[in-house]
Amino acid sequence: MKVDWSFPSQVAVALLVIGCIAAYPLIRFGSSEIIEAAIVGALLTTLNVLLGYAAVEYSFGKSTATFFKYVLGGMGIRLMAMALILILLIKGFQFHVGALVTSMGIFYVTFLGLEILFIQKKVSIKHHN
Repeated sequence: MKVDWSFPSQVAVALLVIGCIAAYPLIRFGSSEIIEAAIVGALLTTLNVLLGYAAVEYSFGKSTATFFKYVLGGMGIRLMAMALILILLIKGFQFHVGALVTSMGIFYVTFLGLEILFIQKKVSIKHHN
């Protein structure tokens, strides 16, 4: 299995770009609680998307049933785990709700777009071979 490192590179660039854009307003106007919640939200969604990438890489080229089980099933499991972690962070650890949810939302949507494009690229390459 040959690993395609373009996707993790895109995730890193997106994380860096969004982090740089958000840095000034967070540092200038945000409290330490807001900054901490934003960073944790970014890290959680980054872990989430990298687990999705691993599922795609592992299951791509295997049977369609295996692909759907790992990618779509894994997506459901990851989404439920993220929801539980979000609840735990808010209720159990008293994280700043607005900053955590906003950070997770921005990164989740960005990474989901990258993940869809990555899967589309993989499928396109497979059909051309």
